[in-house]
Amino acid sequence: MKLFSLVLVLLLVSITGNSQNLIGYKADDIRNYMSGSRSDMNMEKVKNKLFTYLKYSNKYDTQTMLFFLNPDSICQNIRIICNNSIRDIKIGELDSSFLKSGKKWWIDSRSGKNYYIRIDDNEWSFSITIEPEK
Repeated sequence: MKLFSLVLVLLLVSITGNSQNLIGYKADDIRNYMSGSRSDMNMEKVKNKLFTYLKYSNKYDTQTMLFFLNPDSICQNIRIICNNSIRDIKIGELDSSFLKSGKKWWIDSRSGKNYYIRIDDNEWSFSITIEPEK
C-alpha cells in the first residue's frame, strides 16, 4: 500500500509540476509530496477548531500553502497565499500549467474532473484558490 501511495505521489508530481493540485489526496500523501518535492516549504503545526488543514510556509515568508481536509483527511480545497513580489512568477506558472479561463481564472482538467483556480488580490498579498467544480 505504501508503494502504491509513493507511485501515486510521483505520478502526481510528474503531471502537476509546481501547481500543487493535490485535491483528493490523503493528508499523508500530501506530506510525502511536500517533503519530497517541495523541500523549500516547511510544515507548520496548526490547531483550529473550525477547519482541519495542513499548513506550509517557505523560509522567506513569501508563500503559505493551506490544504483543507475533510473529516476523512482528504484534501478538498487548496489556498496559496503569496506576497505580491512573486505575483508575476505565479501567474506565469498558472499560465503554463493550466487553461486560462479569464483574467484571474484557470481550469485544471484531470481524471475527467475540472478544478477551478482563481486569484484574489489583497493590498499586500494575493491568494490562489484551487477547488473542484461544483
